[in-house]
Amino acid sequence: MRARWRGAFVAGLVLTLVAGPGTARAEPEKRVHNAMQIIFSPSYPDSFCTIGAVGTDDYGRKIAISAGHCLRDPQYADREIHENVAPVYHRQDVAFGPIGYVRYFKDPEGSMTGHLTRDYMIIELVAGVTPSAQGPHLRQAGELEVPGGTPSPNALSPAPDNERLLGVAWFNTNELVVSGQLGVWYGRVTNNTDGVYQCWAKHRAGDSGGPAIWHVPGSDYPSEGNGFQAEGPWAGITKGIILGVPQFVYTSSANILADLRARDAADPGDVYGAGFEVTDNL
Repeated sequence: MRARWRGAFVAGLVLTLVAGPGTARAEPEKRVHNAMQIIFSPSYPDSFCTIGAVGTDDYGRKIAISAGHCLRDPQYADREIHENVAPVYHRQDVAFGPIGYVRYFKDPEGSMTGHLTRDYMIIELVAGVTPSAQGPHLRQAGELEVPGGTPSPNALSPAPDNERLLGVAWFNTNELVVSGQLGVWYGRVTNNTDGVYQCWAKHRAGDSGGPAIWHVPGSDYPSEGNGFQAEGPWAGITKGIILGVPQFVYTSSANILADLRARDAADPGDVYGAGFEVTDNL
């Protein structure tokens, strides 16, 4: 299906050496959470994307995940970025300074909605921020596991349960709950193309990279009665809008976790985000 729209992006990385993640900060601690809007240069506040999940990796680094198509620069795409050349700012609090640095992103490779199975970005957070699982609407409880599900196309064999995909049979009841500029929405997953889910849950430009959780059967849906809050395991990030029905698509958490594990197996210890787990902090 041909893409109709993609999320906001910056045409190139900001090549500026600034203080790194280990640098002590005098400011009070700042929470970084899902659905936080981020920019890559204070000069372009309207070219923003959104954080999808926050946690730690196997190497003790604080990590945030967003969409890969938010950045385009062949010099830095699809490799570990050890240099502090791509700062990330909270769009509504640029004065704080960088909340982190891009350590990896997958180039869209000509696609309007990013690479099919690997459209993600890894951000290493700075020492002066606190990861949080609680966003404006969504509380993320771990990572989605699908025992017996089809493995992600990015997975090594055997695939663990968190690298397996939701089923989309005609009578499936799998639903995503998402959070972005339109508030919180939920809808059934109707299609799965190599770990990219089509769903009725809505989003708009700038929500790229934003959070999606799996609706746990029997749990409360977001409503006026509960303040439009929902809780569930992290299931993916916002990808874009396509010419399809429904038109809203999401990159599965399984694809991201599987690719991180596969890349770490090929280059142990050098892959930012490998073994990512959603934080328990609120």
